[in-house]
Amino acid sequence: MPDLREPIGVGIVGLSATGGWAAGAHLPALDAVDGIELRALAGSSEASARAAGAAYGVPAYTSVEQLAGDENVDLVVVAVKVPRHRELVVPVLKAGVPVLSEWPLAVDLREAEEMERAAGTTRTFVGLQGRSSPTFRWLADLVSEGFVGEVLSATVVASSTEWGTPVSPDMVHTLDRTLGATMLTIAFGHAIDLVSMVVGELQDVVATTATRRRHVPLGRTGQVVPMTAEDQIAISGTVAGGAVLSVHHRGGAASGAGFSLLVDGTEGRLEVTGAEFPHLGPVTVRGTRGGGRPTEITPPGGYDDYPALAGTLIHTLAHAYAAIRDDLVHGTAVAPDFTHAVRRHRLLDAIARSAATGRRTTL
Repeated sequence: MPDLREPIGVGIVGLSATGGWAAGAHLPALDAVDGIELRALAGSSEASARAAGAAYGVPAYTSVEQLAGDENVDLVVVAVKVPRHRELVVPVLKAGVPVLSEWPLAVDLREAEEMERAAGTTRTFVGLQGRSSPTFRWLADLVSEGFVGEVLSATVVASSTEWGTPVSPDMVHTLDRTLGATMLTIAFGHAIDLVSMVVGELQDVVATTATRRRHVPLGRTGQVVPMTAEDQIAISGTVAGGAVLSVHHRGGAASGAGFSLLVDGTEGRLEVTGAEFPHLGPVTVRGTRGGGRPTEITPPGGYDDYPALAGTLIHTLAHAYAAIRDDLVHGTAVAPDFTHAVRRHRLLDAIARSAATGRRTTL
């Protein structure tokens, strides 16, 4: 347990001096949250570690084992591409140091289950930061408190600009379904996690998926690269209580990306709309009870601890780091962990199996 008098010390794997997600999102989110701070990092080579250490003013290591061995590091954050998660996470867990891994946790369900077992009693966290979103926490409360009455159905229509539009060289791996960083796991995975938070977990699912674009332009090079990842995902199933959930997620959207969730109940309706990634960006909520046209409604006070960050990419991530800090200091279990990540991987695996067999799959 970290010293309550000191901030939680964070060591990041994947923090580069040249930028990237860790530098552009994790660092400013950490800066925004009291009681947790960057203490060290690990680079992929001696040169990259030295450059990053100089850029951010913290000790830099060339192995995750060295990072986990730093007595000032209470939490290791793994912010690299999915295929490397297991090789970096497991040594940290063996050292008994808490880990935050980006989502997707693993390339597939089997690997995710292996990482969950490796954790033992060590605290783990997964980067499904949308579950910390003030708006979606409020939506979950609205539904559970009966705003729409008994939920009858939920309908999601979502689209992504990626997985069909030109891809940069450093993102080509997201086109290969075997590498675990696809539209199904990233865009759909984050979205279905939020939807499940609001209306409940799917109890069964039937799925149809397709790869409609089998080649994607490589930037502006005039070349194309193959894509095996699904760019069309359509599912339906029932959640606890019997409500029907249907989702259609489309890739390579030519007319812009977006997200919409419609929750219909016996007493009312909620309509949630937002940009491509609702776990990162803001959403608009409209609602009605007892008939009438839905009108915009907003969360009451008490949900948003960082209102100055609203509308930025780090708004939900800052809330996630605050939840992780509190879990580590107070022994609570609010932030999603590896067990939750396995639950989500199990759903994605069920979708893939249903699409392959044409059969409804029970979860």
